[in-house]
Amino acid sequence: MTIRTLDEFLSTIPEGAKRDRMVEVLDWVKATYPDLQLRIAWSTPMFTHHGTFIIGFSAAKMHMAVSAEKATMDHFADVMQERGTDHTAMLARLPWNTPVDYELIAAFIDYQQIATKKDVATFWRP
Repeated sequence: MTIRTLDEFLSTIPEGAKRDRMVEVLDWVKATYPDLQLRIAWSTPMFTHHGTFIIGFSAAKMHMAVSAEKATMDHFADVMQERGTDHTAMLARLPWNTPVDYELIAAFIDYQQIATKKDVATFWRP
């Protein structure tokens, strides 16, 4: 099934704390970064700015995944290591049972949107 709307995406997360947490984080991004546009792509919610990818979110059994481009993940690898944030080359895993690391999410967005992609005209970094 291809997910095309936020409601369809949210329906894939069992009702309760995990779904509430996802809504809370997406609402926080919308309120904190009103210039970003929420869209559903690859069946997940993501935010773009002037047509370029900024950050994405997905849900797994044990964590919320926060996706950024590899350059951003590389840039913050030491920060994530210091914080004990589990991550891969393309995403950070934020456990459902710990407070949301809004500071890290904001750092990803600020780095992608403001510092490195403000003049990028493609969806992905060239």
